[in-house]
Amino acid sequence: MSSASRRYHITTFGCQMNKADSERMAGILENLGFEWAEEPDEANLILYNTCTIRDNAEQKVYSYLGRQAKRKQTQPDLTLIVAGCVAQQEGERLLSRIPELDLVMGPQHANRLGELLEQVFSGSQVVATEPVHIMEDITKPRRDSHITAWVNVIYGCNERCTYCVVPNVRGLEQSRHPEAIRAEIELLGQQGYKEITLLGQNIDAYGRDLPGTTATGRHQHTLTDLLYFVHDVPGIERIRFATSHPRYFTERLIQACQELPKVCEHVHIPFQSGDNEILKAMSRGYTRDRYRRVIETVRRYMPDAAISADAIVGFPGETEAQFENTLKLVEEIGFDQLNTAAYSPRPGTPAANWDNQIPDAVKQDRLQQLNHLVAVKAAERSQRYLGRTEEVLVEAANEKNPTQVMGRTRTNRLTFFPGDIQHLRGQLVHVEIHEARAFSLTGTAIALPTLVSV
Repeated sequence: MSSASRRYHITTFGCQMNKADSERMAGILENLGFEWAEEPDEANLILYNTCTIRDNAEQKVYSYLGRQAKRKQTQPDLTLIVAGCVAQQEGERLLSRIPELDLVMGPQHANRLGELLEQVFSGSQVVATEPVHIMEDITKPRRDSHITAWVNVIYGCNERCTYCVVPNVRGLEQSRHPEAIRAEIELLGQQGYKEITLLGQNIDAYGRDLPGTTATGRHQHTLTDLLYFVHDVPGIERIRFATSHPRYFTERLIQACQELPKVCEHVHIPFQSGDNEILKAMSRGYTRDRYRRVIETVRRYMPDAAISADAIVGFPGETEAQFENTLKLVEEIGFDQLNTAAYSPRPGTPAANWDNQIPDAVKQDRLQQLNHLVAVKAAERSQRYLGRTEEVLVEAANEKNPTQVMGRTRTNRLTFFPGDIQHLRGQLVHVEIHEARAFSLTGTAIALPTLVSV
């Protein structure tokens, strides 16, 4: 492939981990001399970073791939890559379904994209899905934002929830060393980033695979220790982390969130179901009461904290009464935001083979009921912002109204206010809130900074 024609396009499906992986792979491609192409049809290297959490995401990948496979028949120098969780799950089966593919690579191989492409360019068709030790990441990602950045701290997951493909496709937990994480965050601070989100499929498990204990016998590498270790990096104003598991969300971690000024007052702790029998069938390892106690502890330390979560409706065997228990939990807790999904059977997971599957029409009806309640509760939670002054980190212009900019409060509420994006991008602005909707706020800046734009 001549250097003049090296243009790439990446389409990302799914979670924040996938977005972070895509940024790293884009960084590798740019190191190899590729340039970003806005449109897939302008690129001659196309990479789909895929998600297999739900069936419709997988089907979308196949429809995109079909179009590009057809294009390859007339443009043989087109390089087609499938990365991520569908690649890991399907492996060689993808090649028999779409023989035009050049490279199929699981998420653990994201850092190896350069060496895998060498094999492709020398004429091989490559499948890389075997488990590997994830090398320390030294490639500079091509980040989608210049204000906020993801930082992976732990890969993989050791949990065995009966509905979830993640352990099959992302492998066992592997924590990065604290020094490497801090070095990456220091570089982000120097580059002008203001906010980082520490990422892990099960982030509270961070460090338990790293050696070392303290004199008291406590493991010395925990997420709490990591927060204290990276908290004072110059230039970084805000720290977030996701995704948490109720089983490992400790009081010590909550205390750190309250004590450390840069850690935002927002926790994301999925509960998945409000019914104990369903939680047991899911192998989640906690009860509804245990989950409520975690939330109560968060609110005791940080009364104003925003709480978001994930929930699944229509899990195999879920009765109407069990679904009602989920609604009751949402009513009692009052989430600021809730990601909801109808259960979707995933290949290779225990629940997919159970014979007590719920009809799609029932699942969709329950999803609608839950979403309605979520919006009502979120609107109630938003009312507390009215008349308050909130610190907002400005990220972009409001696409629907170019006279406004948009950013997020520390509690992760999307906020709009009048302003010039050229002047305000990347700035922390104090905004008085005068309008509160379920998932966003509108206000007016109290004093605009006189700083030059970042």
